[in-house]
Amino acid sequence: MSDTTNNLTFGVVGIGRIGSDHARTMRTVEGVGDIVLADVNPARAEEVATELGARTVTPEKILDEVEALVVTTPTSQHAEYIIAAAERGIPVFTEKPVALDAETTKKVADVVARTGTLVQVGFQRRFDGGYANAKKRFETGDIGELRRVHITMGDFPPPPASYIPGSGFLYKDCLIHDIDALRWVTGREIVEVFTVGKNRGASYFGELGDIDESVGVFTLDDDTIATFQLSRYNGAGYDIRMELFGTEETLAVGFNTFMPVTSAEPDFVFEQAGERFPNFYPRFIPAYKAEIREFISTVHAGGTSAVTVADALQALYVCDALDLSRHEHRPVRVADVRV
Repeated sequence: MSDTTNNLTFGVVGIGRIGSDHARTMRTVEGVGDIVLADVNPARAEEVATELGARTVTPEKILDEVEALVVTTPTSQHAEYIIAAAERGIPVFTEKPVALDAETTKKVADVVARTGTLVQVGFQRRFDGGYANAKKRFETGDIGELRRVHITMGDFPPPPASYIPGSGFLYKDCLIHDIDALRWVTGREIVEVFTVGKNRGASYFGELGDIDESVGVFTLDDDTIATFQLSRYNGAGYDIRMELFGTEETLAVGFNTFMPVTSAEPDFVFEQAGERFPNFYPRFIPAYKAEIREFISTVHAGGTSAVTVADALQALYVCDALDLSRHEHRPVRVADVRV
């Protein structure tokens, strides 16, 4: 399957926007030989394959044709591809989440641990320059002792009703990225949550059991307090920020000239460097490319995953605790929802 000793055959299953762009990134990276694409819509896979000089197979056959796999299918299919690949020793990059329930995610984690197969999960904030720099500066003590964290997650535009049933709802669809980033940047675990959520926009969110606005509090394992606010309706534009408040300095991710914020100070004008981000993808294009490059590098080097299934499981537990907190209107210990 490899076309030279040093090049490996990489595959992508699920050729939507992210799958297509991951394949385009692969084509630019040393160590990638053949690229094999698969999708339930063969015409879509053929179109991208023609662009990249790749080839196509059916989704059912892709594991027979590749030495490493990128999974960008609907969430409901992630676990089966990861397990099948892991049993054959084929390294996997998978978009988040691994699964929408903790039981399935834990099953995947157990298979990965037993087989020792490399699996990297697509929590792309870890590959964003701002979050990476925040982690570095936090670890070097630039802000002193961390006392508080605040997370802003303003999504836009809201998804259609058809998307909601398979999304896992607001926390698993959106906030899970920030949960992972909080754990990664601070090196701490979230031990307790409390949240309030409401349906303030289109009625289908509430009718389907979801919400579109939420605020909440995390308590970390060293008693640091973290707060968050998130929305499906941040009409000013896509807004992702993390602020770390220390005893000596405050450090902020996402404070740049693309930030969708207007100052109310009468004597200050916030100059925009360009158009505000219209949705999540343009905001994180460099990070998406970096995580795929990291995966390819790790496959060749034989190293450990930069973002493990265990990381995904921990973030999912926090989301489950948030869901329980919202429904029962009380603080919930994360340990109480583990399986």
